Amino acid sequence: MEEVKNNTGQNLGIAALVTAVITFVLAVIPCIGLIAIIPGIIAIVIASVGLSQSRRNSSPHGVLLAGLIIAVIASMISFSQIFVAGKIVGKANRWPNSIQNVINDVQDHVTKDIDDANVSIKVESNGEKVEINTNSNKKDQEKKLEDLEGGNTQKRDSIQKHDSTQKHVIVRKKK
Repeated sequence: MEEVKNNTGQNLGIAALVTAVITFVLAVIPCIGLIAIIPGIIAIVIASVGLSQSRRNSSPHGVLLAGLIIAVIASMISFSQIFVAGKIVGKANRWPNSIQNVINDVQDHVTKDIDDANVSIKVESNGEKVEINTNSNKKDQEKKLEDLEGGNTQKRDSIQKHDSTQKHVIVRKKK
């Protein structure tokens, strides 16, 4: 006589395996893995019910065991993300201060470099040469600004060359 195979719990095994795989996929995605606990618990319950039915009727339970194992592993991965998220939140209050300190340091270095900078620009076009030299001597710049604001506007018909200690705009025309 032929032995009849009982497939009790196999449908639950397939459902548990599919749910466990979905749980595993969700669990390994950062931040989204936290919600994978819910389908993980569902897969564990389905696999447990299916295993109890299959053992009662002596039916195969390989798919049920695979679903249960994958669901447990995926749930553990998902559960571990709670601790990781907790650590991140615990240390997050220090990050803004650290970032602000780095920004302030960079700003101080850039400001210092700009304050110490000397710029020289030379442009020559169609026989005309323009040379612009400047430095970061703030006192000279403040004096120029005060002269301009004070109404010291002298009309110059000719171009005058200033001495090299004061760096100003020098325009020369070549003939």
